[in-house]
Amino acid sequence: MRSITGKSHTDLLLYVAQCYYEQGRTQEDIGSELHLTRWKVGRLLDEARGAGLVEIRIVHPQARRTDLEVEMRGRFGLRECVVVPGPETPDTAGRHIATAAANYLKSNSSWITTLGVSWGNTLQQIAAVLPAGWTSGIEVIQANGGVSRSVHPTKAANIVTGIAHSGNGRATLLPVPAIVERIETRDALYAEGFVEDVLSRARRAEALLFSLGALGPTSVLVESGAVTPAELAQLESAGACGDILAHYITETGEIAYDDIDRRTVGLSLDDVKNANCAIAVAAGARKVPVVNGALNSGLCSVLITDEPTALAVLEQ
Repeated sequence: MRSITGKSHTDLLLYVAQCYYEQGRTQEDIGSELHLTRWKVGRLLDEARGAGLVEIRIVHPQARRTDLEVEMRGRFGLRECVVVPGPETPDTAGRHIATAAANYLKSNSSWITTLGVSWGNTLQQIAAVLPAGWTSGIEVIQANGGVSRSVHPTKAANIVTGIAHSGNGRATLLPVPAIVERIETRDALYAEGFVEDVLSRARRAEALLFSLGALGPTSVLVESGAVTPAELAQLESAGACGDILAHYITETGEIAYDDIDRRTVGLSLDDVKNANCAIAVAAGARKVPVVNGALNSGLCSVLITDEPTALAVLEQ
């Protein structure tokens, strides 16, 4: 048997911690070796953690960073904030945040019976990871236009119907473009009864789920033809940092380019601000500016993001 005689207190803490955490020995076994009670061993383990000799981390990919969540809620007045670890590898980028959003929907399914949704790569991933039966009887309503103006389909309808199908519910679609070419066209669409009916349903939804889109040539709005390369250049010059439901904003949350915004079909930013629960989903360095814009202007009440993004936002 070993004796604690001659050991410094730090040596004793280190030895006890290694026996317990690395070798998997019980407190009783360690105490018997060192002629200590089980309770004394427990106090030494607590002291080792307090002294920084032992760090306990939860490493599950969906383990939430509660300290960052509290800080984000306090700084930006959020109702809720979900912060998960960043992607383990570049190949999983996006899936981790989609899984976090799907988990949030599942955990709140008891009160979300009507859900307005946008579309895009993030929403497509959320629809893909939502398990069958995550809820029952939900109505999922498309909150902004999504018909492609190019050879690249947007999959907006597939996203809405996919979320509705897995939730044993029904989908209400908005089969119009996200951004039209002329203001007169938008006005004409708004005069159509079915468009106003869909948007009214989306406004009354118990929750609104949307991603925050980064600005750039690879965004879904550019690839679908909703925004032309010339318009993208205008948006960049106007200080746009990204979009919310195809409304391009600056980092202060202002509309970046009024001419384009007046041709956007879907819920307005005022509708987003007035939503019962506005759930924004975004992660990645390219999306930090638009996350800032949404938070600084109160355009979401719930944010689902990852640790690197949250840290970058808090450093601003």
